[in-house]
Amino acid sequence: MKIVIAGAGAVGTHLAKLLSNEEQDIILLDSDQSRLDIINDNYNLMTWNGSTSSFNTLRDVGVSGADLYIAVTPFETRNITSCAIAKKLGAKKTMARIDNHEFLHPKNGKILKEIGVDNLIYPEDLAADEIAKSLAHNWASYWGELNDGKLLLIGVRLHNDNVLINHKLRDLPVKTHDFHVAAIKRNNTTIIPGGNDEILYDDTVYFITTPPFVQEVMELCGKKKRVIKRVFIIGGSRITMRFASRFHDKYHLKIIDIDREHCEELATLFPDCEIVHGDGRDVEVLKENDVDQYDAFLSLTGSSETNILTCMSAKEFGIPKTVADVENLQFVGQAENLNIGTIINKKILASSYIFKFLLDADDSTAKCLALADAEVAEMMVKKGAKITKAAVKDLRLPPGMTLAAVVRDKQVTLVSGNTVIQPGDFVVVFCLNGTISKIEKWFS
Repeated sequence: MKIVIAGAGAVGTHLAKLLSNEEQDIILLDSDQSRLDIINDNYNLMTWNGSTSSFNTLRDVGVSGADLYIAVTPFETRNITSCAIAKKLGAKKTMARIDNHEFLHPKNGKILKEIGVDNLIYPEDLAADEIAKSLAHNWASYWGELNDGKLLLIGVRLHNDNVLINHKLRDLPVKTHDFHVAAIKRNNTTIIPGGNDEILYDDTVYFITTPPFVQEVMELCGKKKRVIKRVFIIGGSRITMRFASRFHDKYHLKIIDIDREHCEELATLFPDCEIVHGDGRDVEVLKENDVDQYDAFLSLTGSSETNILTCMSAKEFGIPKTVADVENLQFVGQAENLNIGTIINKKILASSYIFKFLLDADDSTAKCLALADAEVAEMMVKKGAKITKAAVKDLRLPPGMTLAAVVRDKQVTLVSGNTVIQPGDFVVVFCLNGTISKIEKWFS
């Protein structure tokens, strides 16, 4: 596929790097050469200096032959204009990053399609969704859904009293295997495990399961689901505002922000929320605002370091559920090691959304980015594919991948060693980033 990404900001650059690992034809376009200079020769992509809303520039990069044009500059109107031009010049599909929920209204979406914008991406809305999901499933550190929710990917951090610790996967103390251990996050490393791999103290274990067995996985991990009614938020960021606008009637929200004028704005926008002017980094401010009486703590300031540290403080106050916005990708792995709860990152969420959107252009592969350094792929099995030649246990599959589930005739079943993959199946594969192109040959 030929993909043109307009905008070499945080989201565009991260997405371009990820897609370059998948052996796609990627062009990253930006008017600021210094941003493009950051991309080194280690990535399989082309950079182009030029205006994202210039007819001549878009013609020069060959947008007429693009399968997908993605405009993710920080400027909403520029992205929409850019997509409209790209579509008129021949791009098959377009996507624009926005920061205004008004564009999401169905009647407005119809107008956007008419001018050439096929799809929208709103990172703050994705983040609000992710937070709501983490509060609803608050016993897990990660909750992802595949195949319209028929298949679940659940990440849980295990502590020293858990029955799974110090057991190899083939010897887990369970009577039935209604789940599949797809990955283990240990320190800063993601492991795609085999039967001889052992679960250790403080590992984050990623389970693939189906909805009927969620309770079983929760109990096996020694976790309990809590009812969350009161949510304490540090930082009146755009994510906070989007979350408050969508969920203010579901939770009692207290928002603390260091900017007095912004607090006044928040109070006007959200009259049923408690708005407090203060420094959420100050432990005394947290005490004065009865932080220990809240069920969940969200740290959503513009500083990853602040969000990590304040969540650590919230844990010390005994708050059971914490969520941190960690936008520095280099901090994500370190933050996971600190046991600060759920971590959200708009770059990863946006990339995941766009990967799923690629399904419309290539119906053989659906992707859902689950971790900073791993991904889930739903691969369609072609007739005569190597993956169909024997039972899974006899296939000698390459390292760095595991087959988690099979979707056959709209029914989802977990993979075991005796499973025989058939042509026409969709197989859910968990693998490390950058390895999916090597794995695809098993399915085609």
